[in-house]
Amino acid sequence: MFSLANKVAVVTGGGSGIGQAAARMFAQQGASVHIIDLNADQAVETARMITAEGGQARMHTADVSNQQQIKDIVASLSRVDILVNNAGIAHIGRADNTSEDDFDRVYRINVKGAYNCLHTILPVMIKQKGGVILNLASIASHVGLTDRFAYSMSKGAMHAMTLSVARDYIQYGIRCNCISPARVHTPFVDGFIAKNYPGQEAEIFDKLSKSQPIGRMGTPQDLASLMLYLCSDEASFITGSDYAIDGGFITLNT
Repeated sequence: MFSLANKVAVVTGGGSGIGQAAARMFAQQGASVHIIDLNADQAVETARMITAEGGQARMHTADVSNQQQIKDIVASLSRVDILVNNAGIAHIGRADNTSEDDFDRVYRINVKGAYNCLHTILPVMIKQKGGVILNLASIASHVGLTDRFAYSMSKGAMHAMTLSVARDYIQYGIRCNCISPARVHTPFVDGFIAKNYPGQEAEIFDKLSKSQPIGRMGTPQDLASLMLYLCSDEASFITGSDYAIDGGFITLNT
């Protein structure tokens, strides 16, 4: 079950965290994985891990907000069976104190970046008469989070784009779903806490962990397991759906 043998997968933001975990798990299940990341060193390291584990991987350095860079990468691929729109950034702020530049940056990377990949890869999937797209939304797509105005905007867009793509391309054998994680423990989270709460790292980490009813943050591997299922043939009857993977946050905190 959950074999991705002979599949070609593109994972954006695959150099670290959730994207890296997904890329490695997909490769372990037989996929040839193409990692797109702005950080070349991290992309190289993920590809090295995959090849060391006996998998197939190639890295591509690109800014997902630059459509031409995405087009150049996709033009070099023979096919694309799976697209994971994972690349994204976070932001702290309310509507009244989020600067225009910060708002535009979140939109450009989180929303336009996903659009650029969809715009470029969907024609490939149409020609193939099939494919799977998985978008990374968030619990912020469903509930109000304090000081997360721009981030919530971007993840709400990811959810809405998922529904639109699932509807528009179902006749081509293309499935599109999204997942909505709560807090996930990645190097990004550690860096975020250190930057914004210096001297309070342990206290803030414990507080963020306990905000999930299950009592801990998720792990990249937790998410990668669900991502593998949704991108496998075992999920062939699922499209236009969002899956909360949140330790009970949405249903038990509201």
